[in-house]
Amino acid sequence: MKYHFPDFVAKFPPVSMPVTLGEDTHHTFSTENEPLPVDMVEQFILPTNDPGTPDDEFTEYVPCFSIDDTESFVALVWWRAGLLNYEYVLATFSAKGELIGRRIVAFTRVNGEKVSRAVATIDEDWVVFIAEGESSGSDDFFDPTSSKTYDVEIMGDGEIV
Repeated sequence: MKYHFPDFVAKFPPVSMPVTLGEDTHHTFSTENEPLPVDMVEQFILPTNDPGTPDDEFTEYVPCFSIDDTESFVALVWWRAGLLNYEYVLATFSAKGELIGRRIVAFTRVNGEKVSRAVATIDEDWVVFIAEGESSGSDDFFDPTSSKTYDVEIMGDGEIV
Protein backbone atom coordinates (compact mmCIF):
# COMPACT_ATOMS: atom_id res chain seq x y z
CA MET A 1 0.00 0.00 0.00
CA LYS A 2 1.23 3.49 -0.84
CA TYR A 3 0.87 6.11 1.90
CA HIS A 4 1.03 9.89 1.79
CA PHE A 5 3.36 11.70 4.16
CA PRO A 6 0.48 13.28 6.16
CA ASP A 7 -0.82 9.72 6.85
CA PHE A 8 2.57 8.88 8.37
CA VAL A 9 2.77 12.08 10.43
CA ALA A 10 -0.77 11.51 11.75
CA LYS A 11 0.51 8.40 13.60
CA PHE A 12 2.66 10.67 15.82
CA PRO A 13 0.65 12.70 18.36
CA PRO A 14 1.98 16.26 18.82
CA VAL A 15 3.63 16.86 22.19
CA SER A 16 4.97 20.04 23.79
CA MET A 17 8.52 19.92 25.09
CA PRO A 18 10.26 19.05 27.40
CA VAL A 19 10.21 15.27 26.98
CA THR A 20 12.57 12.68 28.44
CA LEU A 21 13.29 9.42 26.61
CA GLY A 22 14.62 6.64 28.79
CA GLU A 23 14.79 2.89 29.02
CA ASP A 24 11.16 2.41 30.09
CA THR A 25 9.49 5.33 28.30
CA HIS A 26 8.48 3.07 25.41
CA HIS A 27 5.85 1.41 27.64
CA THR A 28 3.82 4.61 27.58
CA PHE A 29 4.12 5.00 23.82
CA SER A 30 3.39 1.32 23.16
CA THR A 31 0.13 1.45 25.12
CA GLU A 32 -1.02 4.67 23.44
CA ASN A 33 0.22 4.13 19.87
CA GLU A 34 0.00 1.07 17.62
CA PRO A 35 3.18 -0.15 15.88
CA LEU A 36 3.56 1.29 12.40
CA PRO A 37 2.35 -0.85 9.50
CA VAL A 38 5.14 -2.61 7.58
CA ASP A 39 4.30 -0.75 4.35
CA MET A 40 4.59 2.59 6.14
CA VAL A 41 7.92 1.60 7.70
CA GLU A 42 9.27 0.54 4.31
CA GLN A 43 8.15 3.78 2.69
CA PHE A 44 9.16 6.38 5.29
CA ILE A 45 11.56 4.88 7.87
CA LEU A 46 13.76 2.27 6.21
CA PRO A 47 15.10 4.72 3.60
CA THR A 48 16.31 6.88 6.54
CA ASN A 49 17.99 4.04 8.50
CA ASP A 50 21.73 3.83 8.95
CA PRO A 51 23.12 0.93 6.91
CA GLY A 52 24.74 -0.45 10.08
CA THR A 53 21.41 -1.14 11.80
CA PRO A 54 19.74 -3.91 9.81
CA ASP A 55 16.22 -5.03 10.67
CA ASP A 56 15.03 -8.59 11.11
CA GLU A 57 11.55 -10.07 10.99
CA PHE A 58 11.05 -9.20 14.69
CA THR A 59 11.95 -5.51 14.45
CA GLU A 60 9.05 -3.16 15.01
CA TYR A 61 8.61 0.57 14.98
CA VAL A 62 6.32 2.41 17.38
CA PRO A 63 5.48 6.07 16.77
CA CYS A 64 6.18 8.12 19.89
CA PHE A 65 5.35 11.76 19.13
CA SER A 66 5.87 14.75 16.90
CA ILE A 67 7.41 17.89 18.34
CA ASP A 68 4.68 20.49 18.57
CA ASP A 69 5.02 24.00 17.14
CA THR A 70 7.54 23.43 14.36
CA GLU A 71 6.79 25.61 11.37
CA SER A 72 9.23 24.92 8.55
CA PHE A 73 9.73 21.19 9.22
CA VAL A 74 8.21 18.12 10.86
CA ALA A 75 10.08 16.52 13.78
CA LEU A 76 9.15 12.93 14.70
CA VAL A 77 10.40 10.47 17.30
CA TRP A 78 9.89 6.72 16.95
CA TRP A 79 11.02 3.72 18.94
CA ARG A 80 12.82 0.96 17.03
CA ALA A 81 12.67 -2.37 18.85
CA GLY A 82 15.06 -4.99 17.56
CA LEU A 83 16.68 -8.03 19.12
CA LEU A 84 18.63 -6.73 22.17
CA ASN A 85 18.72 -3.28 20.52
CA TYR A 86 16.19 -0.58 21.35
CA GLU A 87 16.51 2.93 19.95
CA TYR A 88 14.66 6.22 20.00
CA VAL A 89 15.15 7.96 16.68
CA LEU A 90 14.63 11.67 16.11
CA ALA A 91 14.02 12.52 12.45
CA THR A 92 13.16 15.78 10.78
CA PHE A 93 11.41 16.09 7.43
CA SER A 94 10.28 18.84 5.10
CA ALA A 95 6.52 19.33 4.76
CA LYS A 96 6.74 17.22 1.59
CA GLY A 97 8.31 14.30 3.48
CA GLU A 98 11.95 14.76 2.41
CA LEU A 99 14.40 13.74 5.12
CA ILE A 100 16.33 16.68 6.61
CA GLY A 101 18.09 14.95 9.50
CA ARG A 102 18.07 11.78 11.56
CA ARG A 103 19.74 10.83 14.83
CA ILE A 104 19.49 8.09 17.43
CA VAL A 105 19.06 10.05 20.66
CA ALA A 106 18.43 7.33 23.26
CA PHE A 107 18.99 3.57 23.32
CA THR A 108 19.55 0.33 25.18
CA ARG A 109 21.96 -2.10 23.53
CA VAL A 110 23.02 -5.46 24.90
CA ASN A 111 26.36 -6.84 23.71
CA GLY A 112 27.42 -9.91 25.65
CA GLU A 113 27.92 -8.88 29.28
CA LYS A 114 27.81 -5.14 28.51
CA VAL A 115 24.66 -3.05 28.46
CA SER A 116 24.97 0.38 26.84
CA ARG A 117 22.28 2.94 27.58
CA ALA A 118 21.56 6.51 26.61
CA VAL A 119 18.76 8.72 27.86
CA ALA A 120 17.73 11.99 26.27
CA THR A 121 15.75 15.07 27.20
CA ILE A 122 14.44 17.39 24.49
CA ASP A 123 13.81 20.86 25.90
CA GLU A 124 11.58 23.74 24.79
CA ASP A 125 14.39 25.19 22.63
CA TRP A 126 14.82 21.85 20.79
CA VAL A 127 18.13 21.11 22.47
CA VAL A 128 18.56 17.38 23.06
CA PHE A 129 20.62 16.58 26.16
CA ILE A 130 22.01 13.02 26.03
CA ALA A 131 23.69 11.00 28.78
CA GLU A 132 25.13 7.60 27.94
CA GLY A 133 27.18 4.93 29.60
CA GLU A 134 27.76 1.21 30.10
CA SER A 135 27.11 -1.29 32.84
CA SER A 136 27.76 -4.98 33.18
CA GLY A 137 24.83 -7.29 32.51
CA SER A 138 24.70 -8.26 36.19
CA ASP A 139 23.94 -4.78 37.58
CA ASP A 140 22.44 -1.43 36.69
CA PHE A 141 25.42 0.67 37.84
CA PHE A 142 27.12 2.68 35.14
CA ASP A 143 30.87 2.54 34.81
CA PRO A 144 31.81 6.20 35.39
CA THR A 145 34.77 5.88 33.03
CA SER A 146 32.40 5.03 30.17
CA SER A 147 29.79 7.71 30.93
CA LYS A 148 29.52 10.89 28.89
CA THR A 149 27.05 13.66 28.28
CA TYR A 150 26.56 15.80 25.21
CA ASP A 151 23.87 17.67 23.39
CA VAL A 152 22.58 18.16 19.88
CA GLU A 153 20.16 20.77 18.63
CA ILE A 154 17.38 20.94 16.10
CA MET A 155 17.92 24.12 14.12
CA GLY A 156 15.12 26.32 12.76
CA ASP A 157 15.41 24.67 9.34
CA GLY A 158 15.14 21.15 10.83
CA GLU A 159 18.82 20.28 10.59
CA ILE A 160 20.10 18.29 13.59
CA VAL A 161 23.56 19.46 14.71
